[in-house]
Amino acid sequence: MDGTLGDILAAAAAGRFPPPDGGTTVVAQPGPRDAGVLAFTAHSVIFLDEDEDWLRATLAATDADPLGASMNPGFLAALMARTGRSMNCVDLLTCAPALPGGPPLALTEIEDPEHPRVERALKYRDDVRVWAADGGVLILGRGVAGRWEAAVEVDESARGLGLGVQLALAARHLVPEPVLWAQQSPGNARSVRTFQAAGFRPVGSEALLVAH
Repeated sequence: MDGTLGDILAAAAAGRFPPPDGGTTVVAQPGPRDAGVLAFTAHSVIFLDEDEDWLRATLAATDADPLGASMNPGFLAALMARTGRSMNCVDLLTCAPALPGGPPLALTEIEDPEHPRVERALKYRDDVRVWAADGGVLILGRGVAGRWEAAVEVDESARGLGLGVQLALAARHLVPEPVLWAQQSPGNARSVRTFQAAGFRPVGSEALLVAH
């Protein structure tokens, strides 16, 4: 399978996934910040500027089912030790098509670059925009391979009222490109349900290696 990480993600968003052959594709990092591993059904993609022979040898030495070896903790730990990067968690990667028109939710854009939520988002994304709603926050920005990513935060006092779903839907109205991506920790069932209720569908799993 040929192509850049951006090509692979665009194809996956359109429902064209890598072949489920148990293989691993190694591609270049899309930029200095973004490196990691993607796992689709029976096929993995490593996007890391590292010696490919070392990557494949380390992967083969992992005592795990070959279909899931790229997400094995031993392999991910080896990547962190080799690169000096860290990893937060393995996320569920989801995406949804953009929606026409403005968001059906009252939002106020936060334009202060020193706002805590803006500062935090800028560590992982470019072109960050943040909107506040009554009881929550919506964040959009360009993340891995330049894809548009969304994140939402809901105040504890506003939970259980459907605001998270409204914010995720609003993101689909605000994204300036045809596809919007979002990551959720698989253990955060509330977040997974929120994004799926807003029309995001699972694509694969993703482990990002974070540079310091």
